Amino acid sequence: MSSPEKWEMKQLIASGVLDAKDYLGSDEDDDRMLYQEEAEEELEIELNEDEPAFLQGKARSTADLSPVRISKNPEASALVKERRDIHTQEQRGMVDAIPKEINRSQEDPISGGRYLMQELIGTGLAAQSVLEWKVSYGKAGTYGQRLKKELINAVHDNQVLVVIGETGSGKTTQVTQYLAEAGYTTMGKIACTQPRRLAAELIAKRVAEEFGCRLGEEVGYSIRFDDRTGPGTVIKYMTDGMLLREILVDGDLSSYSVVMLDEAHERTIYTDILFSLLKQLIKRRSDLKLIVTSATLDAEKFSGYFFDCRIFTIPGRTFPVEIQHTKQPESDYMDAALITVLQIHLTEPEGDILLFLTGQEEIEHACERLHERMKTFGEDVPELIICPVYSALPTEVQSKIFEPAPPGKRKVVVATNIAEASITIDGIYYVVDPGFAKLNVYNPKLGLDSLVITSISQASAKQRAGRAGRTGPGKCYRLYTESAYHNEMAPTTTPEIQRANLGWTVLNMKAMGINDLLTFDFMDPPASQALVSAMEQLYSLGALDEEGLLTRLGRKMAEFPQEPPLSKMLLASVDLGCSDEILTIIAMIQTGNIFYRPREKQAQADRKRSNFFQPEGDHFTLLTVYEAWKAKGFSGPWCFENFVQINSLRRAQDVRKQLLGIMDKYKLDVASAGNNPTKIGKALGAGFFFHAARKDPSGGYRTLADHQQVYIHPSSALFHQQSQWVIYHEIVMTTEYMREVSR
Repeated sequence: MSSPEKWEMKQLIASGVLDAKDYLGSDEDDDRMLYQEEAEEELEIELNEDEPAFLQGKARSTADLSPVRISKNPEASALVKERRDIHTQEQRGMVDAIPKEINRSQEDPISGGRYLMQELIGTGLAAQSVLEWKVSYGKAGTYGQRLKKELINAVHDNQVLVVIGETGSGKTTQVTQYLAEAGYTTMGKIACTQPRRLAAELIAKRVAEEFGCRLGEEVGYSIRFDDRTGPGTVIKYMTDGMLLREILVDGDLSSYSVVMLDEAHERTIYTDILFSLLKQLIKRRSDLKLIVTSATLDAEKFSGYFFDCRIFTIPGRTFPVEIQHTKQPESDYMDAALITVLQIHLTEPEGDILLFLTGQEEIEHACERLHERMKTFGEDVPELIICPVYSALPTEVQSKIFEPAPPGKRKVVVATNIAEASITIDGIYYVVDPGFAKLNVYNPKLGLDSLVITSISQASAKQRAGRAGRTGPGKCYRLYTESAYHNEMAPTTTPEIQRANLGWTVLNMKAMGINDLLTFDFMDPPASQALVSAMEQLYSLGALDEEGLLTRLGRKMAEFPQEPPLSKMLLASVDLGCSDEILTIIAMIQTGNIFYRPREKQAQADRKRSNFFQPEGDHFTLLTVYEAWKAKGFSGPWCFENFVQINSLRRAQDVRKQLLGIMDKYKLDVASAGNNPTKIGKALGAGFFFHAARKDPSGGYRTLADHQQVYIHPSSALFHQQSQWVIYHEIVMTTEYMREVSR
């Protein structure tokens, strides 16, 4: 058969005019080709677009509301990738321009810092790298004693108290101890919520040391999948999400005498829900004390929401901060930030540096670049100790940021916005603020989350500058213009409840008996479209019935501290007989990146990683990694040999144990699928059927729900297979890459 005839026959079969089985060709290879073409086309999936009764007229297809508008830097997401692609010669060009013959007097920054800057400018570095600054001064802080007696009296006389604490006032670490000394722990526990798990962990450790006990005894913390408390715990630090789960179990919080919502100005989604629930609770429990603390000027708003309650101000021992803005906008904030850190180290008097970046990848890249650049200066320049801090770091590494720098050396802490207010680091005199942070933004029209790098708010900028005035008079270098600060930055950060996926929140509110969500007393109500989108998803998962009420399945899903699709997947696996494997997959998904690629051993790391690849996809690959680690007795050296992060695997092990505990509590069977991957695939589909994508003839894939073009991430096990249909865990919207893909 000629090629044109083959082509014509294929087209007729694809159109349905001919049946490949009825075609009798003389060439067996042609037959196999035709059968193969038919097999690829035989699967068709139809969308069920029926609206439940309680959402008729409100569904996403009929709504015409836009998600909260986030002003983002369009180039920021590709910065680190772009930096990696710069040639070695160009990378070192700026460093080579800085004179390396620095005289010995420069080891004392006070004696020669200004002279060195003149030398730098004289070499021509100013034309390329020395940033021009416009200097202004922040308002000087006030010295003041911690008003312990007045604070205790204010708590005693008021059921609700809004506490405004300036930077360094000790409101997070000291107020709970004051209340314990005043006898409030005899009536119940003291809860103090934090917006971040890392902050809850670090603060609890510090308070335990000051309290004179071991962590987990009188002072402990509770974060998702990690509970370090005991029967004798009286001061309990926790994430706001964990307190929300406690209200789900005990609506009156009967075991607590004081609830302190710390860093309330960050307005996480859980904090906003707690505002509403605690506002109702204090009407029922007159003996419960509620303290709302903030480091910014949201006090009037908080006070007005809580029945015009009293505002109490704790002065902090802050110092004046000199604020410097760039005269011109910076095209590459990463480069500008590294240059500024080096300028400070080489020219300014002693004092540690705090650099704010948006996330783990940027922080690791910045630390690596700073290390490389410092090596080029030789031994004549004082050592710069580089300390990264982000949530995925091991605890022992995170704790190094609190250690003072040795004499004659300087420390630079490279941190996410956790260092804005959640933790205080002594010895910081210089702050470098690029003006960006990473926010998770949910688009209810598309039903997709996107992690975007956005401009910070004016309130966040003030917080960052205040970190330089904690120990003494300091400086804040803002890598944006003064005009941008006043005209382009929002006064406050958009509350998370107005930009996040509300699926887990709606499920838990329904479990608490709150059914009329559209008229619920939120401080800042979310878009009705976001609520409708969340209820649509819960209905499609079987968590809500036709009337919008929680089903038996939905009530079981609410017991698990994870997103509803993961809970549905786990419960479906019980019926399918593969819950043992699904437990592991869920635990591995929630621990972040499992593999790592050292810069000097990337090829070797990629080869080791490919050994774990499974033809079914990334979920099965994660399962294989965990099972291999388990077979090796949870060995640390094995992880090192295979370029697997042992801390991530240990966290997955902890998550798995806690999920297993919840399953045992509700008598859910744990069974293994054995050698039947189909069962696991069905469980994945039960939870993430709306995350299906089909191969697009023009390239990549098209999502089934909204026909968006997406691609398999190059690190995926399926990158070279390109199956016809896939299910993904999430989409990284900055790149349109699907993460954790299986077929």
